[in-house]
Amino acid sequence: MEEKVFLNTREVAKLLDINEKMVYSLISEKGLPATKATGKWLFPRRLVEQWLENHTVNYPKGMHSLSAYEGLLIVSGSNDILLDRSLSLFNRLYADHAAAFGNLGSLGGIRALRRGLCHIASSHLIEEDQHDYNFSFAKKELGQQPAVVNFCRREQGMLLQKGNPKEVREDLQSLCRQDVRLVNRPLGTGTRLLFDKKLREQGVETHMLAGYESEVTRHLDVGLEILADRADAGPGIRAVAGLLGLDFISWGWERFDLIMFKERYFEEGIQLFMGLLHEESFRRTATDLQGYDLRSCGKMIFPQEVSA
Repeated sequence: MEEKVFLNTREVAKLLDINEKMVYSLISEKGLPATKATGKWLFPRRLVEQWLENHTVNYPKGMHSLSAYEGLLIVSGSNDILLDRSLSLFNRLYADHAAAFGNLGSLGGIRALRRGLCHIASSHLIEEDQHDYNFSFAKKELGQQPAVVNFCRREQGMLLQKGNPKEVREDLQSLCRQDVRLVNRPLGTGTRLLFDKKLREQGVETHMLAGYESEVTRHLDVGLEILADRADAGPGIRAVAGLLGLDFISWGWERFDLIMFKERYFEEGIQLFMGLLHEESFRRTATDLQGYDLRSCGKMIFPQEVSA
């Protein structure tokens, strides 16, 4: 029998083994994906399953880990335009090495690191205190505090059509009109988590947003959907607005970090990549990009006593 695409409240309660009242609490307090387009709550099964996985805290330890470095550097996690350029530069400069990226979102990258599927995770998950990034998420997933190196600070916000014809404002209530089409990032990405947090803070329910469930995997894809007039707005980074000539409402600057196990920090591939961040050839790749601050790029955030 084919699985239902949408579940009702009773079916979600049964799936999560909770009572129906608790389902409503999870919608408002924990961001359980839901829509009220029909007048009743409906829950996209795929998004509910993703939400459940993203809230899993006790994963079994991976049975396999990466073998000793043999020339292939694997980075997984949050998508970033400058990170893409740095990996391309790595591949051009070091003919005996190769770098590959897995676009899994911040949480997905840290979990891939735990399972031994990558050498480095890229992440920008803001802490509850709003003052720091990544530490509690990494320690919770990895069971230890890993090495954390800053890659950049970058500006997050809302991408808009040039001229902002729908007059979207910083107040996210302005997204609730049916003529405003949204494009979104997937669950587990730091940008989606930040967007959902802002929606909760401003009392905006996701079912009020046309296109909230329309997801694309990269920041650039959000901008391309808007540029092609398939959407009016979407969460993303200023660099995309600058490249595509879009309008942008800033939510502020965030820290984008590289996370790795301390015992692997001095492996050849990781050291080559960390060294690259201090080279002028890398800095030149960012010259045409807006919304980046590289003053702390390559700086060890934790532990402070580790040095290259």
